[in-house]
Amino acid sequence: MTASTDVPTAPGDTLIFENDRVRVWSMTLEPGGMFDFHQHHHDHVVLWPDAGDAQAQELGDPDWGLVQHAEPGFVLYRTVGRARPLPPHRIRNLGSEPVTHYIVELLEPSPSEASEPWVFNDRGRVGRADGSAL
Repeated sequence: MTASTDVPTAPGDTLIFENDRVRVWSMTLEPGGMFDFHQHHHDHVVLWPDAGDAQAQELGDPDWGLVQHAEPGFVLYRTVGRARPLPPHRIRNLGSEPVTHYIVELLEPSPSEASEPWVFNDRGRVGRADGSAL
């Protein structure tokens, strides 16, 4: 698998809405379930309506080094930028209950050339599994 050609661009398992400006996906992860490698090409918002804990692993990284802890209403925003897509990654549910979150892709060109760090509200956190900053 190479980052440029073989990685799916669908950031969720079900496309639930699309027009010329936004595309909305849902991703449901069963307990211990995983959504395999995918890649983000658009700035996007991630909405967690319910609590959940997940880990992510970037392609080529031997560890599941990124964590997300969500309380109900957790919202994240990521600027992907125009230069290149984000590194491919996969995500898995660490909890004992299924979790669903929603990904809203903003299809218009990003106002930024480069990617920027996650921005999120106070209902959760994103970080490295070892506790270091992103």
